Amino acid sequence: HEINGKQWFSEVNEQWRGQAMSLEVKEMLFDKKSEYQHVQVFESNSPFGTVLLLDGVIQITDLDECAYQEMIAHLPLFSHQNPERVLVVGGGDGGVLREVCRHGCVKEVVICEIDKMVIECGMKYFPTVATAWKDPRVSLHCGDGAAFVKSKKSYFDIIICDSSDPVGPATSLFTGEFYKAMREALRPGGKVSTQAETTWLDLDLIQHLAVESRKQYDSVEYAYTQIPTYPCGMIGFLICSLAPEDAKDSKLQAASCKQPRRALTSEMAKNLNYYSEEMHSASFVLPAFARRIIYEGAKVERLNKTKIMEEAEKNKAQQK
Repeated sequence: HEINGKQWFSEVNEQWRGQAMSLEVKEMLFDKKSEYQHVQVFESNSPFGTVLLLDGVIQITDLDECAYQEMIAHLPLFSHQNPERVLVVGGGDGGVLREVCRHGCVKEVVICEIDKMVIECGMKYFPTVATAWKDPRVSLHCGDGAAFVKSKKSYFDIIICDSSDPVGPATSLFTGEFYKAMREALRPGGKVSTQAETTWLDLDLIQHLAVESRKQYDSVEYAYTQIPTYPCGMIGFLICSLAPEDAKDSKLQAASCKQPRRALTSEMAKNLNYYSEEMHSASFVLPAFARRIIYEGAKVERLNKTKIMEEAEKNKAQQK
């Protein structure tokens, strides 16, 4: 839309009714619909630089992508003593892949992305993000992430689910069934890290996912990162973990990811902009209102994402 003769993008969406992040558009670089979603890239006239949109929702920007990519990847990776096999579900922009490949102990990385157009845009418009595609440890599976996870049993040490919001092609990644499938795809001691929305708006969905996940995993914890271009300036991760077979502590203690279990080398630290050992631990410290709902089972007074997902399912059923 136009403001004072200049073009602006505003992230208007029912998932965060009545509020919108806005950026001035300097130039639209890419604007096409794939088989799955509307993919857009524009250069903003702001410090955020280049911006990737999927169905009108901001996915990454040059300035703040590190806050998301580094945390969703390094929280589970540094919580594992020796992660060798890693699966990335989604993440076609290549940012999570970049972070995973920083770990020399990782021997195999499978990335499962359904939309090739997202991969192509990442490579063309975000060259500092899509840096790891040629790493010999990386293999790409173009297809449905939920179906791929179901095909693997006791194989991966780490699963990172870098999904968009629970509408459209990512809906199946926010179900108890999918969290069970991820658990079955893990080896003992394995960790799952998933995009898990914001505590300011989506505690109904976060609580639901936490309750469902605790039926499958030894430890389920919530961490978060600050990222200004995401709704409310923050986004969280549900970190689900299995205890190792040789665990000497209780399963809950042995599986917890609140403290790193490997040291961050000075060489890697020089290349990171957000994650640190201190930030790792601090990210699990929640405001009282969020802690009560996620860990203590307090009632969620206002429904948001679960209501939107239910309405979408009803509409889908009616269309059939």
